[in-house]
Amino acid sequence: MLSTLLVLAEATGHAAEATQGEAASGITKIAQDFGLSVPLILAQVLSFSIVAFVLWKFAFKPVLATLDERQQKIDSGLKYAEEMQAKLAAAQQESAGIIKLSQVEASRIIDDARKSAKDFLDKQTQEASAKASDMLVKAQQSIELEHKKMLSDARSEITRLVVLTTERVLAKKLTDADRASYNEAASRELTSV
Repeated sequence: MLSTLLVLAEATGHAAEATQGEAASGITKIAQDFGLSVPLILAQVLSFSIVAFVLWKFAFKPVLATLDERQQKIDSGLKYAEEMQAKLAAAQQESAGIIKLSQVEASRIIDDARKSAKDFLDKQTQEASAKASDMLVKAQQSIELEHKKMLSDARSEITRLVVLTTERVLAKKLTDADRASYNEAASRELTSV
């Protein structure tokens, strides 16, 4: 690039010398009026071109590359943010679905627990009722046995008292055989009553 500019400057210089003769009279007068010098202008154009090239190569190009890189990073960051926002929305929907399923499952578990508790209570009530019935039957049997025993004891006592009274009424001592026969007769009469 630099060599191209030098060639251009030299060619411009030669062209200026060639055309200087032709247009020397009109241009020279304007150049003299304004104080312009063609070699000075060419040197300034060449200096400006070199500075522009150096700035472009070592200043603007790296700055533009850095700006492009930053823009790409910003674009990728925005794209990533959009992706994350979409993933967040999907995760929120998924968690809402999971929460809904959990609520349904919890309701089912609670209903099952209530049913189990009711079944358990019914079973316990039936068992308690059966135990109470058994206890009542046993109590009635026990009362009946006690009643029979009490009647038997009462008969024995009454028989003993009858024999004792009979002994006193008759005022004599009875033998064991007499006593046994009176006891037996009294027992038979008491049981038939």
